[in-house]
Amino acid sequence: MSNPTPSNQTYDPRKEFGRAVAEVAEDDERVVVISTDSGKSSGFGDFLKAHPERYFEVGIEEQGATGLAAGLATTGKIPVFCAIAPFVTARNYEQFRNDIGYMEQNVKIVGRNGGMTYADLGSTHHSLEDYAIIRMIPGVTILAPQDYSEIRAGVKAMIEHDGPVYMRIGAGNVPVLFEEDFEIGKGRHVRRGSQVTIVSAGYQTIETMKAVDALVADGIDVDLICLGTIVPLDEQLVLESARRTGHVITVEEHYDRGGLGGIVSELIAHEGGAVVDIIAVPHTFVHTGTYAGLQQQHGLDAASLRTRITDLVARRATP
Repeated sequence: MSNPTPSNQTYDPRKEFGRAVAEVAEDDERVVVISTDSGKSSGFGDFLKAHPERYFEVGIEEQGATGLAAGLATTGKIPVFCAIAPFVTARNYEQFRNDIGYMEQNVKIVGRNGGMTYADLGSTHHSLEDYAIIRMIPGVTILAPQDYSEIRAGVKAMIEHDGPVYMRIGAGNVPVLFEEDFEIGKGRHVRRGSQVTIVSAGYQTIETMKAVDALVADGIDVDLICLGTIVPLDEQLVLESARRTGHVITVEEHYDRGGLGGIVSELIAHEGGAVVDIIAVPHTFVHTGTYAGLQQQHGLDAASLRTRITDLVARRATP
């Protein structure tokens, strides 16, 4: 069981991501960075200063950047391409699928400002379908770091991994929840309980953990699993818990189909042992607002989660 490490200090995820890439690059000359006119926003300012010859700026041309990344990978480089999440998943999907996935290229594509964290720019900049569409590309690992420590350790694991990776990071400062370790495909069993299994992933875990504290205080015995990897899913961890509690609730900042909830539902449908409820964003376009306001509107803040999970537990317990 992996216990949270509480901390009052918070960090900018984009800066910490860029800093982590720069640190890994100091010891690995194969690491190169590709930017589509947003390198500094992605945290790559220090990398550019230290390694200008390994930094490729291609302008607002995500499809071309993906092809360039694939080409560099064929020469033995490890390209890291980061930009706004929908621009590196939806806009260039065909190139991601064919140039990176089909060709099995060792490319790391990172979507920043994932989920609804680009709150004030609305639907064009939200990324609520990225898990769903990218997991349809065979062989792509999908990472969703949950806090500062997983961003840093996740970057190292991502670059060490041989094969295509998609990582989603958000915006807005994040705390330290866990120790700085990360193993691709392994979840964190944060709390052991017997009444209901809650599975959370990515930045959503910050609010989920607050909600779980309140639920436990209310007398609900929660088994909490927190995931920094979406694909491959830690099936053994999820199944063991699901069979013990008989009820799984997934929580994610993604549409309520195709993402973490869909992955867990597919697993349970195949293996059995539990019923599954999904808490996520309804399948509709999300408009502008503050990030906190959008979380509350769609029931993903801690207070809303407390109410929603309580209702689901009560409903499943009723004959």
